[in-house]
Amino acid sequence: MVRRNRCGHCSRLAPTWEELAESHHKDSDTDVTIAKVDCTVETSLCSDNDITGYPTLKFFKAGETEGVKFRGQRDLTSFTAFINEQLGTTQEEADIKPEVPKPVNGLVELTEETFSKHTEKGKHFVKFYAPWCGHCQKLAPTWDALAKSLEHDKSVSLSKVDCTVHRSVCNDFEIKGYPTLLWIEDGKKVEKYQGQRTHEDLKEYVSKMLGSVSEDEDKDEETGSPVLIFSGDNFEHGIAKGVTLVKFFAPWCGHCKRLAPTWDELGKKFVGTGVKIVKVDCTLDNSKELCSQQQVDGFPTLFLYKDGEKVAEYNGSRSLDDLYDFVTKHLDAVRDEL
Repeated sequence: MVRRNRCGHCSRLAPTWEELAESHHKDSDTDVTIAKVDCTVETSLCSDNDITGYPTLKFFKAGETEGVKFRGQRDLTSFTAFINEQLGTTQEEADIKPEVPKPVNGLVELTEETFSKHTEKGKHFVKFYAPWCGHCQKLAPTWDALAKSLEHDKSVSLSKVDCTVHRSVCNDFEIKGYPTLLWIEDGKKVEKYQGQRTHEDLKEYVSKMLGSVSEDEDKDEETGSPVLIFSGDNFEHGIAKGVTLVKFFAPWCGHCKRLAPTWDELGKKFVGTGVKIVKVDCTLDNSKELCSQQQVDGFPTLFLYKDGEKVAEYNGSRSLDDLYDFVTKHLDAVRDEL
């Protein structure tokens, strides 16, 4: 173990490390030495071994200068299993990937070694956190309760990742703040949750992402709204000609709900002009990939297209007049080109 004085994680690990050392005392059956290095003193040694975080745990075999980095849970059982693996005599045993831990009350704690295997298939709602983060601490009991309420639902898995320990996973998903809640399907990020962190809001979000459709969104079609509904199946063809303003939304999104009546009014204003006012529900299975391809990273997102090409994103006031002016300016520009 390489450590740094006054490192909180090092301090918390110390008792377990001492217990591990005691279990592998020189009089035991295994010829393993448990050691530690203070990087505030042995700076060159730590630099030579590319130590950039604390504590860093490495296993060295006699006569070898390259160590194998330990990335698992920091408990006695995991340490012992890791050492036994390193002492194994067959390559087949060394190649065995660690099993994903069983859920505790519906919640799975993932590591760098188990994350990919667990999320490669199916739908997952994942909390990326840091133990020292105050917002994470406030969310923790709610997240536990959410997992408990969904533990018998096989269509979704609730999990968490400690980014102070499993940095590579968090770096892969570009986690920049804590907590970050991501919806992941078949190993790929679908979207970042940006709603309220109450149990009710989180559970409603999960329900929406599992495929239920808002009744309000169904009514648009039934009442003959001038707003067109596109999906991944017809989007490319639908925007191929003319000017199209598209609202990418999620039914659970409060800002989207507030914009909905204005969007309908905007559609009415452009009836007969050749301008298409469109909405795309990014939570539907046949639109999720489309929204990802169009780089939709929040809701609602408003993009303007001309002859199949994205030409502008609208970031102004969502009043009817401002939206109308935005479209007409671009429409006038198109006519001037003609």
